[in-house]
Order: sequence, then structure tokens, then C-alpha cells
Amino acid sequence: MATGYTPSPTSPSAATPGDSRYTYFPLALGVMSTIFFMWGFLTCLNDILIPHLKAVFELNYAQALLIQFTFFGAYFIMSLPAGRLVARLGYKKGIVAGLIIAGIGAALFWPAAGMRVYAFFLGALFILATGITVLQVAANAYVALLGPEKTSSSRLTLAQALNSFGTFLAPFFGGFLILSSEVKSSADIAKMSAAEQIAYRAHEAGTVQGPYIGLAVVLVLLAVGVYLFNLPALEETTEKADEDHHSLMDALKTPHVFFGVLAIFFYVGGEVAIGSFMINYLELPEIGNMSGAVAASHVAFYWGGAMVGRFIGSALLARFSPRLLLAVFAVINGVLVVTTMSTTGTVAVYSIVAIGLFNSIMFPTIFSLGIERMGPLTGKASSLLIMAIVGGALIPWIQGVIADQIGLQHAFFIPLICYAYIVFYGLSGSKVRNVPVAAR
Repeated sequence: MATGYTPSPTSPSAATPGDSRYTYFPLALGVMSTIFFMWGFLTCLNDILIPHLKAVFELNYAQALLIQFTFFGAYFIMSLPAGRLVARLGYKKGIVAGLIIAGIGAALFWPAAGMRVYAFFLGALFILATGITVLQVAANAYVALLGPEKTSSSRLTLAQALNSFGTFLAPFFGGFLILSSEVKSSADIAKMSAAEQIAYRAHEAGTVQGPYIGLAVVLVLLAVGVYLFNLPALEETTEKADEDHHSLMDALKTPHVFFGVLAIFFYVGGEVAIGSFMINYLELPEIGNMSGAVAASHVAFYWGGAMVGRFIGSALLARFSPRLLLAVFAVINGVLVVTTMSTTGTVAVYSIVAIGLFNSIMFPTIFSLGIERMGPLTGKASSLLIMAIVGGALIPWIQGVIADQIGLQHAFFIPLICYAYIVFYGLSGSKVRNVPVAAR
């Protein structure tokens, strides 16, 4: 057995009345909720980009899902550098840096759309996702630590509700601005005159350029706003307070962190896979037989369900066991996935949309349980958990490959496996143990 960090029952994250995090809590939570809204909005716009760029570049499912692979792959590649950046700058300046990096990525959509190069889009997405990775590492841990430990799941769920509000609005926004006009095939474009082709290409590029330039401006303004706010540093939970200089592996060898990393991987993978394929799924004649714009509104309700569920879940988590609620919600989602796989028409449509409601508490609850009682190792545990968001890159891509072989509806068995693991994590894997995970 390798020796890892044993969580202390008197972790510094257990705030006492009168400390600064109580004084600044309403202001800090308001600022953080705005940040959560923006990265939810940006992340969910990928669900609009996928069908749009799939049509523009005439891609198959596996190729189109490179959008999510690139975006969420950035979490895996950049999570550790992001953790080091946040450790060096602190939570507040780390959040500012994340917003600026994300703004640069959003601005690069202008030349990517103008040049009409798919690889350029993927590069811009990677930079955008790098900024959001920094935000995830800093802001999730910051909100979880900004108050009593026993209500951290409830507090983070409340902040994440604003993240879900962003994901709720994004499909309406993207559907109206990006999917509102029909994308022509290469054969149709070839029939146009040279002047008509130039005009069409300019219009096609503009549907993406305008929204993302606007978002870049908003991100930079948010960075300025956060920099001007006076927020508590919470340095006792950063690497500066780690006098024993524990390694990243010490955090990973702690059982509830290790199982939490896998839980984030499977949860984000399942959630993103469902959202990524929903428009194409609802367009199927036997499922919803909808246009892209109408299907986008259903994606909004999928994410909107998560928003409603997080407001409700925040209250439930303050009264009931987070572990039990997590397991119950995962079981319900497993039932809903089986339902949409085995039915057609209205039942298949509403069962897949309803999954969003029960996704609601999963990410904030898994994250809070994963960093529970980790003290000065909180930053390292946070980086590992954020790295696991790479599930959003791998699992949708795997489902895309399978969908190309057996059909989209049957490929939803992949998210079903994800929810089965989350049931395990809620019932067993999340328990704080004093015995570290064996060396692997």
C-alpha cells in the first residue's frame, strides 16, 4: 500500500463564524455565479456548432464530434498547468486570467469562420476551453470553500444553477443566430455563380463570427469586473499552505478523490454526449422529425431542466445526504435513458429531455465530495477532478463512432454505463476513508 494524504477532520475548509468568507459570501457568490453563467453558455454553444459545422464541412458523426473532443480534451491537457497557474496567482487572479484566455479563443472564431477552415475552428475552441479550464479549477473550489464544509454541495449546486441558466439560453441564442439559415451542400454551392458563392460564404461565416466576437467582449469586461472586486483569498486551502509538499499522486491515492475523478469523467461524458447528439437525434423521423431550430429549443429545455433541478437540489442538499441524492438521481437517469432507447415519438423525445433535470446536482455534488476534507491538497484534488472533464471529449466521440455503426438511438447505451458508475460513487465510492488507495 502506498501512503497518500489522509484527510483531516479539522480541515481549514471548515470555516468558523466571523471569518472573512462569511463577510464576503453574498458578493463573492454573486460574482462567481456570473462566471458560472458564462462558461455554461459557451460550453453549450458547442451543441449548436456541431450540427452547423457538420453541415458546413459535410462531416460524419465521428468527425463532427471532434468539436467536443477538442474542447473537453483541453481540460485534460491544460488542467495541471491551470492548477499551477491558480496556485501561483491565487483564486481571484486565476479567474481573471481564465476569462482573458477564453476571450482570446472566442475572438479567434472571426478568422476561423472567414477562412472556413475546420482545423482553425478546433484551434480556437482549444484556446477557449483552456480559459474555461482555468475558471473551472479556480471557481469550483473557491465556491465550495466559501463557507461551511457540510453545505459545500448545496452552495456549489446553487452557483452551478447559474451555469445551467447559461446552458438554457445558449441553444435559443445559437439556434436563432447560427441555425436559423439552411446550410447548402457542396453540390448546391457549385451551381451558384461566383458572386453568389462569395455572398453565401460571407453570410455563412457571419452567423458564427458575430456571436463569438460579442462573447469575447463580454469575457474581457467580466475579467475587468472581477479584478476590481475585493474577494477573500482563502490561501489556507492553496499550495502555499502545504508545508509537507504533497504530490499530485498523494491526492489521487486518497480513495474518494480517485473515485471522484472517475465519477466526473463518466458524468461529464454522459451529459455532453446526450446534449451533443440531441439535435441530430430529435431530427430523426422516428423520434421527433424536427427541424434543427426546433430541436435546438428542446436542447435548451434539456439544459434548462438542469437549471431548475439545481435550484431545487440546492435546497434538498441542505437537508438530505448528498451521497444518497446523487445515487437516486443517477438511477432515475438510467431509467430515462433506457426509455428513450426503447421507444419512439413523443415518449422518446421527452424522456431524453427530462434527463437534464436529474443531471442537475451531479457535477457540483461529485466535485464537493471529491475535495471534501482535503485541506491544503484541495487545489491538487480540484485539478484532478477538472482534468477528468476529458470524459466530455472521449465519451461523445466513442458514442459517435458507435452511432455511425449501429445507429444513433442504440448508441445511447454509452451514457447508460456512465450513470451506472455514478450510482456506485454515490453509494460507496464517495465515502471518506482513512486508508489510501493502493498504488497502481
